[in-house]
Amino acid sequence: MNILVVDDEEMQRDLLKGFLKKQGYEVVTAADGREALQRFVELPFQLVLLDHRMPDLTGDEVLANMKSMNPLVRAIMITAYGTVDTAVEVMKLGADDFLEKPVDLVQLLDKIRMIEQRVIVEEEASDVTEALDQSKLPIRIVGEGPATKEVLSLVRRVSPTPWSVLIRGESGTGKELIARLIHLLSPKSDGPFIDVNCGAIPETLFESELFGHEKGAFTGATAIRRGRFELGQGGTLFLDEIGELPLNLQPKLLRALQEKRISRVGSEKEIPVDVRVVTATNRDLRNMVEAGMFREDLYYRLNVFDIEIPPLRQRKEDIPEMITFFLEKYSSRQMLFDAEAMTTLGKYSFPGNVRELEHIVQRAVTLARGSVIRTTDLPPEIRYHRVTEQGTLAERLEGVEREMLISALEKNDWVQTRAAESMGISERVLRYKMKKYKIKK
Repeated sequence: MNILVVDDEEMQRDLLKGFLKKQGYEVVTAADGREALQRFVELPFQLVLLDHRMPDLTGDEVLANMKSMNPLVRAIMITAYGTVDTAVEVMKLGADDFLEKPVDLVQLLDKIRMIEQRVIVEEEASDVTEALDQSKLPIRIVGEGPATKEVLSLVRRVSPTPWSVLIRGESGTGKELIARLIHLLSPKSDGPFIDVNCGAIPETLFESELFGHEKGAFTGATAIRRGRFELGQGGTLFLDEIGELPLNLQPKLLRALQEKRISRVGSEKEIPVDVRVVTATNRDLRNMVEAGMFREDLYYRLNVFDIEIPPLRQRKEDIPEMITFFLEKYSSRQMLFDAEAMTTLGKYSFPGNVRELEHIVQRAVTLARGSVIRTTDLPPEIRYHRVTEQGTLAERLEGVEREMLISALEKNDWVQTRAAESMGISERVLRYKMKKYKIKK
């Protein structure tokens, strides 16, 4: 990493330069803001250590100029006036961190290494996005948040390898999407991608489904059938919900992975298979191993490389981009969510994750009367969630009651007699509560 050190104190510049060069970094120094900008134009720097108070240009002004030339440059502001207000201001300008003088060199090195790691992750995530764009692959990854970039960085590193990958995450987080991405970025991308939902296959048919069977192997086996391992030759076999695999079949899967050979049901002939196995689960396999519900040796065979997809509630910064994507996908006209509806969605915990968000957008696009989707167009459980998150018990109950009244009125086209009847109250009580909560059409 190339680092530019900017400080009007010569002793400070020399101290930082000597220390960082010993750590293996390329370091250039500048004595003031104008010299720093000149060096910045002449040479490529990934990181700038910038004094906050300098005689000609302040650190704020220098950073603003550098960001206008290269928005991707990283910066650590160094100041003798370390206050919370200073930290807030430098972060607003685009600095990644700040340090007080005298500089703690160990702390500085920790911060630089953290920035280096973030840069590597972003570069690897960018490589994946660029590969998807250039190759016109039939898949799109939506999200620019740190958690999404971390997942893409892991995908970038593991895809070229032949190793088995275990993808962990709650239902609806996009495990199959990541499995397909690993396949498309791998050397086996020209081969088939075969997916098997282990939770959807009857236990009696599992062995035949994976390994195939010979004619007459069992009642109903009227012809030879190739299993998923054979169908996946030269490609990727994706075993979704691997935690549902019956315990009695786990040794056979382990043998197939270890020896790269299978036998069809009803046959003693071994068939070599060249297939990469990617698995996914929403269960805790380690706990299942301890409980004797999953073989430990199979667990370690599948978990050569592990990718965990965080739930949507832990990467809410991706929600606006996801909403834009789903609107483009499902709406035949230009539509958008208003600010209140977006805020409401941002407060929701999304137990169904990305799949739930997709269904919410589908529903809103279908039911919205205009081009703007409002809070009233969202499902009741989301609106109720919003009003039960804060306030006293009485305030929360009133909020729920108000939302229920609005929902009943909307479902009955604001015909008060029908709305009151659907709620089991009189029309007089309904009008009273509408007045109390200032509900108008």
